[in-house]
Amino acid sequence: MMKLFRPLPLLLSTIMALPAAEEGWKPLLDESLSKWDIFRGVPHESVDVPGFRKSTSKDSRSGTPIGLGKDPLGVFSTKQENGETILCITGEIYGGLSTKEEYGDYHLSLEMKWGEEKWEPRLEDRRDSGVLVHATGPHGKFWKVWMASLECQIQEHDCGDFIGLAGASAVIRVGPSPAPDKRMTYTPDGEPKRTRAYINARTDADKPNGEWNKIEIYTLGDDAVFVVNGVVNMVLTECRIGGKPLTKGKIQIQSEAAEVYYRDIKIRPIKAFPKEIAPLVKP
Repeated sequence: MMKLFRPLPLLLSTIMALPAAEEGWKPLLDESLSKWDIFRGVPHESVDVPGFRKSTSKDSRSGTPIGLGKDPLGVFSTKQENGETILCITGEIYGGLSTKEEYGDYHLSLEMKWGEEKWEPRLEDRRDSGVLVHATGPHGKFWKVWMASLECQIQEHDCGDFIGLAGASAVIRVGPSPAPDKRMTYTPDGEPKRTRAYINARTDADKPNGEWNKIEIYTLGDDAVFVVNGVVNMVLTECRIGGKPLTKGKIQIQSEAAEVYYRDIKIRPIKAFPKEIAPLVKP
């Protein structure tokens, strides 16, 4: 079920006129994916992978992952469109595209849109992907594919939701969910709660399928903010893993059984949150 929209005045109050300055940006996407590593997870039993033993996994979580630097089906690739590099993810096998470098104290900006294809084990579920920040530790820590990290969920009608993977957690201000799923929802004036559970974003800020969505992630120290199409949809504070502050790490983009495209992936360092966001980042 789709999460319900907040009343219009509240929704409008969350739309931020974020800075448009272009200085300091470093592009992360090129035609050869030179700034990224590929890790492939466990194929579903319905997928034939040349050169690998046939998988018997029904959930793509149990079994043997394909591993690092191997992408026999070309799940991650690029194409040129109007002179721009587009990241193409078929979604056929769970996987992570991980930056080779670690980053902290940054503003990450990218655009994404959904394709049409869906795969097992999520044929009947919403199209799904995700941007994982402060990814740390070994590949395959979560579901034998992704690293321990803070997930900015990229899913139909759920962009900006939070999930803590493999023990990563954060303090989030939450309130009751307006949606039937009964999960807690990020609420700016809600009660602070340390969690690694799935927390709903503030509202459904997605554009219709086939249109490009702008996703922005700000991290500063052990705090992070997810912004979807100009809407501040999630604020994380006091991010932790193993009891220690989580302040930097790799960035991972998920392949999770759905065709998805990304473009204009770029990052720049920051020393403070934008003035429109800073008041929301509170203990």
